[in-house]
Amino acid sequence: MSAADRQADAVAALRRIAFLLERAQASPYRSEAFRKAAVSVERQAPDRLAALGASGSLADLPSVGARTADVVAHVLRDQRVEYLDTLEAEYAAARAADADPSALALREALRGDLHAHTEASDGATPIQEMVLAALELGHEYLAITDHSPRLTVANGLSASRLRAQLDQVAALNRAVGPFRVLTGIEVDILDDGGLDQDPDLLDQLDVVVASVHSKLRMESGPMTRRMVAAVSNPRTDVLGHCTGRQIKGKSRPQSEFDARAVFDACAEHGVAVEINCRPDRLDPPHELLAIAIDAGCDFSIDTDAHAPGQLDWLMAGCARAAEHDLDPARVITTLPVEGLLARTHR
Repeated sequence: MSAADRQADAVAALRRIAFLLERAQASPYRSEAFRKAAVSVERQAPDRLAALGASGSLADLPSVGARTADVVAHVLRDQRVEYLDTLEAEYAAARAADADPSALALREALRGDLHAHTEASDGATPIQEMVLAALELGHEYLAITDHSPRLTVANGLSASRLRAQLDQVAALNRAVGPFRVLTGIEVDILDDGGLDQDPDLLDQLDVVVASVHSKLRMESGPMTRRMVAAVSNPRTDVLGHCTGRQIKGKSRPQSEFDARAVFDACAEHGVAVEINCRPDRLDPPHELLAIAIDAGCDFSIDTDAHAPGQLDWLMAGCARAAEHDLDPARVITTLPVEGLLARTHR
């Protein structure tokens, strides 16, 4: 095997470890260390990397510490990486636990994900890393939905930054076809139900996910009117994490609103209700999911991923949908990309 091939294998091992750590909800600092090491190793000339490995000096590279150096050294010597083997075994065990046939069938039917973040807002990696992970998972498309400008805590994108991202996505699509990177945004729902981005710019996007991120404890009446106004906007395609709850870590109670009124409006205006797969959200709760199904809503099963490994959280949403016998035909992410774009009116 050539030095370049061994280098490529080392980079792949580092990225795979980061992916598995992200999927398992490990500390982001751990996965970030492996991703930074992968970038550093990838930038080296293959012969120089081989020489550093032979002399035991891999930790001299930027962003490469003792643990990541050990992974690279094992790969360069064509030896098993015990840490990676352990993570793969844990991953296999977790997948084996997801054995409900209906949930598995729904997961198999999914073609993509309409809610993912990059380092442009509050995600962990560039778009390219998210797309690479989506490709490896067998997706046919991935929507990049970084935050809108009012959410300053998440470095929301101004109109000019979003336009620059559209150019970046267009260039990326020329390289990754037939996979499709969809342009999008997770747009803040303003206090009056307006959408936090220029309307003309929203019209250019493939997917608009509208979510409440502020004043989550608003009284039920005003919150209901706010959400109904947002989903009645013809530019809204998906209602994101509708209750805003956090059920792990720094917990947060769900917002109060008239669920039937909001979901009736979603059904009337063709807005899909997101089944958010993040382990700290799992939104909507089961009782609201039942109301949305009864209201005739369609759904989008999304990961709300902020790192590549989190794109593999789709089974959590599929399991929740299967508990309610949700027909896969009502899940818009089972559609091929052209059917999806017809569904989002773009």
